[in-house]
Amino acid sequence: MSREERYDVVIVGGGPNGTTIAAYLSKCGLSVCVLEERYESGGSCESCTPMPGVQIFPHAQLMYAGPAPGFEQLELHKYGFRMSWSPLDLEKSMGTIGQTTTEGLVSPTLEDMMGFAKISGLLADPPFMTDLLRATFWCPPHPPEVEVTDETVPYMQVYKQHQPDMWTPELREMTMFDLMDEHMKTESLKVTLAFAAWGSGAAGHWEGVAIPAFLAVVLLLIPGHLSYPRGGLHGYFHAILRCAVDHGAVIRTCCPVDEIIVSNGRAVGVRLRETAAVAEKTVWADKAVISACDVKQTFQKLIGPNHLDRAFLQQIDDISIKGGSLFVSTFFTRKPIKWLPKFKAMEEVAMGPHKSPFGTTYPADSRELYLENVADVDSWKGNPALPPEKLMWLLCPSQAFDPTDCQHHHPKGYVSAPIMQGLTPHQYHVEGPEALDKEKDKINAYVRKAYSQALDGLDDDNVIFHWSSTPREMEFRNTGLIGGTWCGRRHCEDELWTNSPIAGSGMGRYRTPIDGLYLCHQTSGHPGGLCLMAIPYNLMHILIEDGVAEPGGWWYPSPWYIPQREKVSAVPRQGKVSA
Repeated sequence: MSREERYDVVIVGGGPNGTTIAAYLSKCGLSVCVLEERYESGGSCESCTPMPGVQIFPHAQLMYAGPAPGFEQLELHKYGFRMSWSPLDLEKSMGTIGQTTTEGLVSPTLEDMMGFAKISGLLADPPFMTDLLRATFWCPPHPPEVEVTDETVPYMQVYKQHQPDMWTPELREMTMFDLMDEHMKTESLKVTLAFAAWGSGAAGHWEGVAIPAFLAVVLLLIPGHLSYPRGGLHGYFHAILRCAVDHGAVIRTCCPVDEIIVSNGRAVGVRLRETAAVAEKTVWADKAVISACDVKQTFQKLIGPNHLDRAFLQQIDDISIKGGSLFVSTFFTRKPIKWLPKFKAMEEVAMGPHKSPFGTTYPADSRELYLENVADVDSWKGNPALPPEKLMWLLCPSQAFDPTDCQHHHPKGYVSAPIMQGLTPHQYHVEGPEALDKEKDKINAYVRKAYSQALDGLDDDNVIFHWSSTPREMEFRNTGLIGGTWCGRRHCEDELWTNSPIAGSGMGRYRTPIDGLYLCHQTSGHPGGLCLMAIPYNLMHILIEDGVAEPGGWWYPSPWYIPQREKVSAVPRQGKVSA
């Protein structure tokens, strides 16, 4: 690195958000440098190899990004992105076989399926699911001069146009359970969907986010298949990285940033830590610095009190992600794991040549049981206290659906799909941040007993390896996370869209009190949750408004975007962005 290295934009953090905004900006013709602390970029879109021939996903593996404009705008198919569409018959899985409860399988009714389809935008002619999802997640918050009402919230506009009877004054006040009670009947299906939402960005019992919570689950099921990229999210990230590099972005790993340099109230570059794997430790930014690491690290560590007032720093300190973390287990067994006899019908939708169990929540008995699990994580903030038979867990989809790259069979055994459940984030644990790690062997035994309520093959004689990750271990694998989960800030009502407690500082639209410093991370801006390419796409509108970027004809803004007064509009005119 030269001593006077300069770029138009310097990005702190090479996870999926930082690298995606790098791809966007470099495609605009800007010079971009991404600085990543770890030895490889990708953040939680990673895989690992615990033994030769076995690849597992310790973090996210499903792609909540089906409607993202970035697939088209960045032309990710040119950079190797492929979907591994499952052979799952969704109607059979959800509507015929049903959900797993302690009493066995419970099949939803026609009313349930019609209600699910109506909320999702599938009953209209033509269906409007993509518009609904883009309006909810892939749309920047309105500027501060626009009042947020039923008439201006984008997803409300979509319902009003395509499904008018969904447009009610109560809709924006509901919980997800309220919404499902109005349109669906079977409790086990409601509980399954609410539990999936809790792990995806919003929770079934939170008021005011019924639609974002429900649609966070719908994102997994587009278009009628499980949304799973070939090679997992690691494969998806490779396409993003190749796109950024192809357009000229410089990606540097092993380059932790120690300080965002602020001069006369403006971010002008970054200073690297002494341990960075480059000689010169200063990188200058002529147009902007973008922080793609969490909001607390950005202001409390990288900028600090010299450039920010105490009241603002207190606001940052008060930010809560309002959710738990996940404990993820993957098993390597001598014989394949199977469903217990009372769930045998689930084998009809099992995947891969060995019919690996996948994709359900157990036990989906009642919302009271759901709330007990939520309280165990979010209220008691200790080690799991529920009896194993009451622990709710999610069995993820198989790790690969194509037999040519299926990881479920190994010459010496079989690899399960990941299984996960909520646990208290280590920072909030009442016995200290290392408490869960110290009890990991006990927790492993506890979750195996819980999983064994529905699965056969988790006894000591069959299990060769049990690979698991505690919340603290997951965070140490990815230093840009707070709270131990990749969801970051949850989209609960008091932090959704323009309701952020820091929105008054300009941060509701990814700007900051520091001129030229922008935010691009799940913890620091709408929508939070697990919506890939949403924050970078939304941020692009703001960077265009501020004159940082001027994209070509490939760019199109959200149809629900409203330009800010006295700013450049992100809506192109005659192939160019103009005021």
